[in-house]
Amino acid sequence: MVLAILLILLGFVLLIKGADFLVEGASNIAKKFHIPEIIIGLTIVSIGTSMPELFVSLTSNIGGYSDMAIGNVIGSNVCNLFLILGLSTVIRPIKFQKETRLIEIPMCFVITILFLVLCNLGEAISKSDGIILLCAFTIFIGYTIFMGIKGEKFDKEDNDEEKKNIDKKISIVKSILFVILGIILLKFGGDFTVDNAVIVAENLGISEQIISLTILAIGTSLPELVTSVMAAIKGSSDIAIRKYYWF
Repeated sequence: MVLAILLILLGFVLLIKGADFLVEGASNIAKKFHIPEIIIGLTIVSIGTSMPELFVSLTSNIGGYSDMAIGNVIGSNVCNLFLILGLSTVIRPIKFQKETRLIEIPMCFVITILFLVLCNLGEAISKSDGIILLCAFTIFIGYTIFMGIKGEKFDKEDNDEEKKNIDKKISIVKSILFVILGIILLKFGGDFTVDNAVIVAENLGISEQIISLTILAIGTSLPELVTSVMAAIKGSSDIAIRKYYWF
């Protein structure tokens, strides 16, 4: 079982580094094509920090461990709300913007209710339920991008100069290799984590769901933990709070 635990830790490392490589590569490609940084931040970076949860849940579900897949999703959200938010606020009080209080938090509440309803309509979350969730995700991304662009002020002269510098520094080939490497690391990290979490659960005589709600949830939430704590230390309270309704 010691080997299984070590392989789980190795899996976490691969997941985190894989997410880092994927985000860096995808961000550089986006910058090369002059996609605004606000769009990159609200899509690629935010989604990238949730890649460990995505790959662990996908690997679990494909392997037939549905309890582990849903447990990781729920456990990660609990970690985001209580562990990461709590730790961030201990470091520095977090201020809420008006739009966050009036629109975004209620929106998350509605999505949570939708998830609750879908989970209780039958014995499983069906493909049609998954399509509904993906549509809600798309709507939320569209709203967030719209609000980000609306609130962003661009200095055209500075941007033109930045674009020239970016074109010189960014290598498309290197960026593509980073994306490929990131996906490979995420795949192996997900396999190591899920397979060995099952072994640990069997050896300890506890359910796979408990393992996913605790060890896996905390491990796959490490990117959000690091991002949010650093944002709190730097006083970027808006970045810190916005991590919790992004997955």
